[in-house]
Amino acid sequence: MKRGLTIASVVWIEMLRRKDVYVLFILLLAFLMILMSLNVFGLGGLVVYVKEIGLLLTWLFSWILAVNISSRLLPQEETQRTIFPLLAKPISRAEIVFGKWLGAWVVSSVATLVFYAALVVIVGLRGSWFCWTALAQGIALHLCLLGIFSAIGIAFSTRMNSDAAASLTYVLTLSSFLILPRVPELVMHVKGLRQTGLLILYYALPHFELFDMRLRLVHQYPPAQWKTILLVLVYGCIVIMIFLTLSWLAYRNKRFSQGMLK
Repeated sequence: MKRGLTIASVVWIEMLRRKDVYVLFILLLAFLMILMSLNVFGLGGLVVYVKEIGLLLTWLFSWILAVNISSRLLPQEETQRTIFPLLAKPISRAEIVFGKWLGAWVVSSVATLVFYAALVVIVGLRGSWFCWTALAQGIALHLCLLGIFSAIGIAFSTRMNSDAAASLTYVLTLSSFLILPRVPELVMHVKGLRQTGLLILYYALPHFELFDMRLRLVHQYPPAQWKTILLVLVYGCIVIMIFLTLSWLAYRNKRFSQGMLK
């Protein structure tokens, strides 16, 4: 665990040394400008639109950050040949995988908290507020979801370059979020192998819609029961463990040579 934390800290330092901080700053400025410009379209008095668009942008930007960061960490070690001194140290590949995942998850989570803080301030300036309990629940579920995104990106990056890993992670996460919730409706209109295939996908892929509390936050519905929130968080932790285990299994016997990394 301590070695994994050390690797995660290296990831955090690298984020500060690279241009990711500037990208985050640009996204935050775009986030604020879009929300503040809603007055131009006559929507300034309707805080519900500010909340809805702000939460949508928070989810979109955090998704992009989590996928891009997690999918490039391991391939970056290989292309820069820093994987060799790393493997020469008394550290297991499981600790490498865990440390990279933890670093990616913490960076994207901190950025997401910044987006939420900016949204709360803007909504407050418009004379409205979120239900604080529901907001805490929504943030907890959102951060857990970012852990899943990061774990999926790490899993694909163990056997692919960063571009391919990011592309597949985008496809899988977007499909799970947009298509899976509609599978129960679709299976009513198909039969045979197509129905079986849809059901397999429905039960095999993670259900990201469980982590989405945007509708409750926008319309100020009462908070969800904490028992339900805890069950979803446990489900999210199980999914993270599954993808991290798959990452370790794919990475533990991977062989590296100077020739293959050129």
